[in-house]
Amino acid sequence: EVQLVESGGGLVQPGGSLRLSCVGSGSTFSTYVLSWVRQAPGKGLEWVSGISTSSGRTYYANSVKGRFTISRDNARNTLYLHLNSLKTEDTAMYYCAKDWDGAGYSARGQGTQVTVSS
Repeated sequence: EVQLVESGGGLVQPGGSLRLSCVGSGSTFSTYVLSWVRQAPGKGLEWVSGISTSSGRTYYANSVKGRFTISRDNARNTLYLHLNSLKTEDTAMYYCAKDWDGAGYSARGQGTQVTVSS
């Protein structure tokens, strides 16, 4: 069973930065196709960013392009999301997800809360 554990969320002012981490279990982490998704209060899941197994390809939603950076360290079984120039509309629970297909995923962590407020 795949386990994913996120951390790094918090309260930050508009324009601030955070780094989210997601640690995965198992010896096959390097084969996982991973994404970050988020859910704002009262809204559905929104895909934020994705990364290929070898970090060769990264993908971003238009709403975060140029502000967020996804990366992974397969030696540490860790996925990252660097959030810069945060806006109030970035406030959400952020989850790392395995095999996101646009509608669902095969595994997801418990999430880490990001709140952007002055």
